[in-house]
Amino acid sequence: MPHRPPFRVVGDPDRAAGPFLSCEHASNRLVGVEATAADRAVLDDHWGWDPGAAWVTEALVELTDGVAVLSDFSRLLVDPNRPPDSPSLVVTHCDGHPVSFNQGLAAAAIEARLEALWRPYHAAVEATARRRLARGPAYFVSVHSFTPTFAGAPRPMEVGVLFDDLEEDAARLAEALRAEGFATALNAPYSGRNGLIYAIERHGRALGAPHLELEVRQDLLSDRAAATAVAARVARALRVLTP
Repeated sequence: MPHRPPFRVVGDPDRAAGPFLSCEHASNRLVGVEATAADRAVLDDHWGWDPGAAWVTEALVELTDGVAVLSDFSRLLVDPNRPPDSPSLVVTHCDGHPVSFNQGLAAAAIEARLEALWRPYHAAVEATARRRLARGPAYFVSVHSFTPTFAGAPRPMEVGVLFDDLEEDAARLAEALRAEGFATALNAPYSGRNGLIYAIERHGRALGAPHLELEVRQDLLSDRAAATAVAARVARALRVLTP
């Protein structure tokens, strides 16, 4: 199905001394399907990817001496931040609009996407994380972005720290982010206790590494320069999580 790997590795896991980063919604690239004009509008919006998240992740690799795995396919094909049995693994509609290439999919078609995209991405995360951990302890951080408003309601937080059971770590990071000038909230705009940090939780738990997810509001990430400036502040805050 794909002609290139459905992921990118940024940094060198055999030399990195900083955190292990992942970015599950880094790309809105389609593989093996055609998009209509209506699909393209959805793909370019937050339904198709997390705008700006890849820029932040790439900058954090440089600023923290970290290593990252980033997806290289749209979440609309199959969402790597959802388990295979999730009802939102492959969505058929976005905000009421049908996604043409997800209509009437047979189980075999979904399995083909899992095999071609989802599983290779997670295999790359595990392999890269293991290589990083061979050098010593590392914190696992997943990087995402979110819209300034949703369903007509404004979202006042600029950065969200999502966690499952590592509440003390999340609180320390939130305090450090506030010290960097960010309006910061815990488990917002989504809760990490609702299965919405699947990827970093899965690999963090499997490999015995502490793990959190960061959500950055998309209006702070208007271009690469803005995202890099945000990453510089986030990188300083992440020092409180050094194992």
